[in-house]
Amino acid sequence: MKAADFELLARTLKEKSGLVVTPEKAYLLENRLQPVARKWGLESLDALVAAMRSRADQKMVKDVVDAMTTNESLFFRDMKPFDNLRDILLPELMKTRAAAKRIRIWSAACSSGQEPYSIAMLLSELGAKVAGWRFEIVATDLSSEIVARAKAGAYSQFEVQRGLPITMLVKYFAQEGDKWRISDKIRTMIQYREFNLLDHPRTLGQFDVVFCRNVLIYFDQPTKAKVLGGIADQIAPDGGLYLGGAETVFGITDRFEPVPGQRGVYRLSQKSAVKATA
Repeated sequence: MKAADFELLARTLKEKSGLVVTPEKAYLLENRLQPVARKWGLESLDALVAAMRSRADQKMVKDVVDAMTTNESLFFRDMKPFDNLRDILLPELMKTRAAAKRIRIWSAACSSGQEPYSIAMLLSELGAKVAGWRFEIVATDLSSEIVARAKAGAYSQFEVQRGLPITMLVKYFAQEGDKWRISDKIRTMIQYREFNLLDHPRTLGQFDVVFCRNVLIYFDQPTKAKVLGGIADQIAPDGGLYLGGAETVFGITDRFEPVPGQRGVYRLSQKSAVKATA
């Protein structure tokens, strides 16, 4: 790939999605964007870049961004955050919200839906413990195609074998040909929306719980700080933020602090919490 072509693609991805692609990852551009070139009737990646330069077609740009920001996901990925939500954070929130009986959860960068569906199944499994409670799960992703796929709730045999307990597969899925489709009961618990993490999440409302896992690793430091700042603005003072195992707030923002003894779980720092309640 020509250096100028790489620079154009890398700049476009950074501006539109925050994704940072370094030269040693040029092979990812070639692998993921060849199908985009074919979709547009172009013979090569070189032709795709040339078309981007000459046409500036925003649909083409969106296809490029979608192809590069669609990452794999799996059910109950790293079970610890889900255990923490069920056993620690959720009981705490239910005590402080006993009057309203309403809890809002955001699954940011939800990819093909495994994370928000995992949260919904976890809540469903609580049964009588959460009777009378209203849980709103908002799941967002930058890619319109991946959001549509998540809404459909249909997964291959390979996908349902990754992290999903067999008891939940039997209970919450029905086989349709070579796919497994999640039940309407679980599917209707999720509100899917197309959303770019580079935008401020005020349009999504306030949340008690935020899952933003395994996405910050693709951003540079200023972008990480911007995303975490937006989340801090919209999370409740006693809410919880779950990041991926390789992600942290240290050296990025002082608006969150780790919850002692709980890896990957963060809450608003005292300064931010006071500001949020002022």
